[in-house]
Amino acid sequence: MALARARESDRAQAIADDIRKKEPLNELLNGYSIPPVLAVIEVNRDRAQQALALLKPSSGYEFGPYSLPLVYMRGEAYLKAGDGQNAAAEFQNVIDHRAVVTNDLLGALAHLQLGRAYVMQSDVGKAKAEYQDFLTLWKDADPDIPVLKQAKAEYAKLQ
Repeated sequence: MALARARESDRAQAIADDIRKKEPLNELLNGYSIPPVLAVIEVNRDRAQQALALLKPSSGYEFGPYSLPLVYMRGEAYLKAGDGQNAAAEFQNVIDHRAVVTNDLLGALAHLQLGRAYVMQSDVGKAKAEYQDFLTLWKDADPDIPVLKQAKAEYAKLQ
């Protein structure tokens, strides 16, 4: 997932293809681990609908201990596709499952993404609340982290 998020899509794709070739019957890898990686690659390539199609077969696995990246990535794909309503539902699903999310980075980022989904829906009040939740969770983070700087800039535009 890290390579795909770092926009090393070709390398991430090659690794995913190799794993699928070597482990065609491994449901954990093929059902949980690989689909979100491939979806990140598709989102990186501005192909949100393809990302959503890749994640669709794994929708029956939710919400379990390995499904957090699936749900979160589906939310990102909906955002990229301009579907704020479905994106909001996915990120809210992440937030609502604290026992699964625990202290995972995606749990905090879900607040930011939910705020963005609300902006897309023109619900500024809810957007502000989610940005505030994210910024509170990250109040002690390094202020130079790009996602934090971007979130602060986006939040400032809502004021």
